[in-house]
Amino acid sequence: VKPKKSHNREISHSNNVDKTHTGEKRYSCETCGKRFSHPSDLTAHMRMHTGEKPFSCERCGKSFSQRGSLTVHMRTHTGEKQYLCETCGKRFSQNIYLTILRQQRKSSL
Repeated sequence: VKPKKSHNREISHSNNVDKTHTGEKRYSCETCGKRFSHPSDLTAHMRMHTGEKPFSCERCGKSFSQRGSLTVHMRTHTGEKQYLCETCGKRFSQNIYLTILRQQRKSSL
């Protein structure tokens, strides 16, 4: 008896989920050998080797290899500071700066 197509999709999806959650890294960089779980992560990594920067700021023309880097950069133009320190009320454009502030407070105690 042949399984239905939808059943095949379920099996395929199940296999992909299993590989993702086990940490299996099936995609490797031919340049440096680094391995990745997802092909999109390999694609993004390859830009490090090629220097490709396909994401450009429409305001100033600065280019980035990662879309997320462009998103963070855009906050310099908009002034958006979405990360709030609940202790002092200071706001930051990037979470890393809030994390640094918290670490500085811990070390000064």
